[in-house]
Amino acid sequence: FAELHAAVPGLPLASSRVLPGIVLRRDFAAYCPADGELRALLVTEPLWPALTAPGVEFVVDSEGQYKASLRWITRRTEALMKRLQSNNVKLLLSSAKQEEVVIYYARLYGLSVVECLSSEEMDLISEITGVSPFGDNIDREITETAVVTFCQPLLLDSKRCVHIGFSSARAFQPHCLILCGPVDGVNEQHAAALQEAFTMLQQVFKTVDQ
Repeated sequence: FAELHAAVPGLPLASSRVLPGIVLRRDFAAYCPADGELRALLVTEPLWPALTAPGVEFVVDSEGQYKASLRWITRRTEALMKRLQSNNVKLLLSSAKQEEVVIYYARLYGLSVVECLSSEEMDLISEITGVSPFGDNIDREITETAVVTFCQPLLLDSKRCVHIGFSSARAFQPHCLILCGPVDGVNEQHAAALQEAFTMLQQVFKTVDQ
């Protein structure tokens, strides 16, 4: 329930509404509008490739070596964005914060980026789509991507959010409750009451199923 509702203080209760899909309460790190169905990649690590493996020391003897290393990393990052583009990936959903060079090449190749997602949000998206997050090995084949039906900015009062619709792998079709009220305290009371009501309904239907 925490990931499927958003409280907006300062608005009348009548402004509350239900939206299809999910609302992520953060702004795009990069936004490239795309029409129609698109693919999303879930990642848990920065896509800026590391120069060494864990536990391996990397020694730079000169400024020239350092600059050459940065050029190598930049080329690898651009190659990855090209590969994502060729796989029709238009959206990157990341639990990690990405480097500026990743954001730059994402914009250049038409990828929207949402970063710093919580583990709960990533788990919810995985549950909806049936897709597991991509790890830190950027060279392996991209086999699992989520189908996204729409992806757009959403303004809740003065806060910029991300509104995404997913093609669910199961019967579950998520909707997000936008709960408006004059102050935070009222919103919290309404949210708690709704959560209790949903819990009660879950118990009723569970009893009927049994």
